[in-house]
Amino acid sequence: MQLTRQQAAAVRRVAARRKTSDAAIVREAVDLWLRTQGHSGDADERWQRALRVVGAFRSGVKDISREHDREFAEASRS
Repeated sequence: MQLTRQQAAAVRRVAARRKTSDAAIVREAVDLWLRTQGHSGDADERWQRALRVVGAFRSGVKDISREHDREFAEASRS
């Protein structure tokens, strides 16, 4: 795979401004393009996004870890 001279120069400028590598800029651009085309990314990325929300919400229920099946059944009936 090769970039045009103009593309390569633009990538170098962005990389220099962000103090990162040309390759990192290209990977970011490819990832963005893939998402716009409906590709969800790899499983690791989804897993990391899911982990970021763990503990972010509070139910107020103290025994939720012991009674999760009952709580889920009740919530499903609503």
